[in-house]
Amino acid sequence: MYLQIEAGENLSNVSIFILLGFGNLLELRIPLFALFVATYTLSIIGNLLIIFLVAVDRHLHTPMYFFLMNLSCLETCYISTILPRMLASFLTGDRSISVKACITQYYFFGFCAATECYLLAMMSYDRYLAICKPLHYTTLMSDRLCIQLAFTSWMSGLVTNTIITGFMLQLTFCGPNEIDHFFCDVYPVANLSCSNTHLVKLATFILGLMGTGPPFLLTLGSYVCIILTVLRIQSKATQQKAFSTCSSHLIVVTLFYGSIFLVYIVPETETLSELHKTFSVFYTVLTPTLNPLIYSLRNREVKEAFFRSARKFSNRVS
Repeated sequence: MYLQIEAGENLSNVSIFILLGFGNLLELRIPLFALFVATYTLSIIGNLLIIFLVAVDRHLHTPMYFFLMNLSCLETCYISTILPRMLASFLTGDRSISVKACITQYYFFGFCAATECYLLAMMSYDRYLAICKPLHYTTLMSDRLCIQLAFTSWMSGLVTNTIITGFMLQLTFCGPNEIDHFFCDVYPVANLSCSNTHLVKLATFILGLMGTGPPFLLTLGSYVCIILTVLRIQSKATQQKAFSTCSSHLIVVTLFYGSIFLVYIVPETETLSELHKTFSVFYTVLTPTLNPLIYSLRNREVKEAFFRSARKFSNRVS
């Protein structure tokens, strides 16, 4: 049931929000539903397949695939915090969500998004060591360091978003209850508050800048070093393969960091606020779908692991 708020009514406690989503595109509801169902299915299958292969195939028990498995676990949780709720609203037309459920959705979404910022940087550092310092790679990237880097990424995301969510919980809502977004994000929710939102917006800006700036610079610096190293390789075929991989990684990383930067760091303007939903699709839907394709499923070792697992399964069945 939608909560109706009459003009001039003094409502002391809003308990339900309305997620407008893509409400201005009602005629495209069925095509959008089909598109997002296909995207969600592809993302879940791709990420779960990577988790399974890395877990069961000893040939993939290396630092690179350890980080990829972490990324796939993260992406599975990440996209599942948003798309199922949005798909349900496409089907039923019910766009209402309680305030508690809204903040809970943001908490888990924000935790996953912040964690991915750090995890992508750790993965790029791993590739830097593997390509630029191959003789020392095994010593430098030990199992202990891998676990520490992954743990640091998850804990950094948890702490960062717990702080922001803590400020969100201090907000009160007593006016309009329509969120012009397809999920509960911090700025659209804060803009509905009738209390002072300065602290939550300041915390989001500062922590967002800390969470995207250094990791993106580390990622960019790592790939610059990788490219310079590849340029010294004599084999043109090897160079082309390496450049193809690096360019694919950089495109996805730039889409992710760039869209987050535009949404959370760039000062709010009327023009940008209208584009926030579009930018949000990049880092909430597009990158979790592309990452399995870019990082793993195009990889020869992953393909070999898949066929080995398929052969083992068929032999057991027969």
